Parts: sequence; C-alpha cells; structure tokens
Amino acid sequence: MPSSSSTPLLQGLRVLELANVLAGPATGMFCAELGAEVLKLEHPQGGDPTRGWTVPEEAPWGGVSAYFAATNWGKKSLTVDLTKPEGQAIAQGLAAQADVVIAAFKPGDDARLGVDAARLRAANPGLIYAQVSAYGIEDPRPGFDAVIQAETGFMHLNGDPEGPPTKMPVALMDLLAAHQLKEALLLALLKRERFGEGSHIQIALFDAALASLANQATNHLVAGRNPGRMGSGHPNVVPYGTLYAAKDGKHFVLAVGTDRQFAALAQALGLGDLAEDPRFAKNGARVQHRDALDEILHRAFGAQDSETLERALAAAKVPFGPVNDLTEAFAHPRAQHTALEGTLANGQALRAVSSLAFQGEIPRLRPSAPPALGAHTDEVLRSTLGYSADQLAELRAQGVLGASPSTH
Repeated sequence: MPSSSSTPLLQGLRVLELANVLAGPATGMFCAELGAEVLKLEHPQGGDPTRGWTVPEEAPWGGVSAYFAATNWGKKSLTVDLTKPEGQAIAQGLAAQADVVIAAFKPGDDARLGVDAARLRAANPGLIYAQVSAYGIEDPRPGFDAVIQAETGFMHLNGDPEGPPTKMPVALMDLLAAHQLKEALLLALLKRERFGEGSHIQIALFDAALASLANQATNHLVAGRNPGRMGSGHPNVVPYGTLYAAKDGKHFVLAVGTDRQFAALAQALGLGDLAEDPRFAKNGARVQHRDALDEILHRAFGAQDSETLERALAAAKVPFGPVNDLTEAFAHPRAQHTALEGTLANGQALRAVSSLAFQGEIPRLRPSAPPALGAHTDEVLRSTLGYSADQLAELRAQGVLGASPSTH
C-alpha cells in the first residue's frame, strides 16, 4: 500500500476544466499539483485566450504565453468545439467519468452548450461541479477582474490620496475567487467521502472581493467610515505600510504593529524619546497624529544610507522590508520553494511559480510544463471514451476537434 507521506492526496481524481483565463485555471492547476488528472477543454480556434496574452519581451513559444504558463502546468489539453452537438457529447462523456468539473461560463451559456450542473450531475450524481461567475449564477452579465476591482471598492481604496483610483497590478479578484473555490472544492470532496454525495458549488468574483475587504469592510460597517485612498498607509495602524526613503534613494516599508515595536524603532533611528511623546506612545495616538509622525520618520530615514538603516532595524527586530523589484524578489532564497521548471514540447525551457505556497507533510507532484493546444485530444478521447482513429478523423472533418496534435 502506498505511503501517505509520498502519495499526492488528489491522485486518482479526474478534473474536467471548462474554464479560461485565471480563476478556473488556477483552481485546475492546484488540483494538478496535488496529483489529479486535469483535462482542459479548449476551443479549437486559439484555445484559452491567455495563450495569446504576451508581453513584448517574450520569445515565440508555440502557443504557450507567459500568462498561460502561470496557471496551466500539469494539464492535458483537448480541443473540442462545444457549439457542436458532437462536441457537447464529448464533454458530457468526459464529465460522466470525472470527479470534478470546473466551469466558468457566462450564466446561461453552460446550459446552451450542454454542460450545465443539472445535466452533468444527473448523469453523474457524485460529481462536484465547481462554478465561477462574475456576479453569481443568476446574473448573466460578463465580468472581468478590473471591473470587479472598480465595483467593489478596491480601486477607490488603492492609490495616492491626491491621485486617481488605481487598479492593482495583478488580477487579484480572480485569484481571491480561485482560493475560495479551492476551499469549497476541498470541503465538497470531504462531503463526498463522508456522505457519498456530489455538490454544486459556486463562487462569484464580486463576492470573493467583498469577503476580502477585511478590516476596511468592518471599518465601514461597524464605524460608519467610508475610507478613501491612503497610498500605502494603514487606516488602523501607524507606522504601517508607508514608504520611507533612505539617503541613497532606497525605499523601505515598516509594519510596526505594537507599541513595543515602535519603541524599538525609535531607538534604532536614534529617536529614543519619541516613544515617550504622548502623541506617539500608543497606536491610537499615532493614528491621530499620523502626519506629524510621518514627517519625523521621513527625516530620520533620509538622514542615513540604506545599509546602515537595514543593520539598525534588523538588530532592533523592527518589522521592516526593502521595496524590491521582481528580480530582487526572486533572488531571495525563499523564492526557490515556489519555483517550477519544465520544458515545452518545442524544447523551450520554462520557469514559473507554483500554485502551492504551503510547505509541510502534504505530498505534491512536479507538474509537467503547460501543454500545447490540443496536444492530448487523441490520447484522451481514445483512452477515456474509446474513440477510434476513424471516428477522430471524422470529427476533425466536421470541425468538432482541432487540428491533429502533430500539426500544432
């Protein structure tokens, strides 16, 4: 019997991914890294749109863009046109043998394409149907991360006080929704193990965004405060998040969460009596006198070079960090824990970040590199649904399947 310490916990599960772009694929990659077989159905004409979302620095990688590579390791790609009845039959056949379906259609399109939860669960009662939408399954509006950031207050809160609302540099609403969907999926698997029942679980990007407003939401709901932009400052804690520049221009961020840490900061900066000042001795007072304290701290940081500041703050055990670019961030030893390395079908070496940031006694796979479009169509349809070479050729002639994998 395999050791529990070496067998990925989702090994033996089959996941059918009917999702593009980010939230759904991120959930699928999570499953793949934990051992599941993930079958990604893509449209024959171009596949997942992120295959074409490139940046100017990218070399041509045969349909695997850096964006696509962010969330599609360890999967098998099948090209199937779900607008055709024969394509729907393929998806329904795969769903009948799947444990999980990850779907991200505009509400109503899932039924039109024959892959809605009611239909697929009727044929496979133990199926877990995990559905992503923008505003919930009753609302047919399409939605994208940038719009959700705007509608849920994130853009209003983000940016400098004198500047315009600002979108965050990653599609964080999609990623928050993916985390919610992963949690729900694991609970649904536990429910099925205990009670033998499948589930229909849903997450809306809008809901995931609101649930992640945390203290900003409760500041509003409890205290009636409608917060605005504060740059990188914190509404409840000072000094926390604000940028301070050393004499040589290097920026630092402080995260001083306790009065004891503030006293240590004052000592490290040669401002020992600052912690005795009634305006700054307690966090509540520091919040009230934020501007006066910031002025003092800006002067103190600007009087010293970055190396001197780093040594002093580290010795005093003050929570701080330099503002790094991505080259500096990925040079950190901790970055090695999240690195993925692989080789594409065309021989191109590829590096990316794992979807699993946790460490510990949870075994995982080293997933294969992201697949070329349709690379596994024939393999999966033959082995899983028993299609013959003649049937595959006929489906290609009808435009149901993409080109032969060897021609991609």
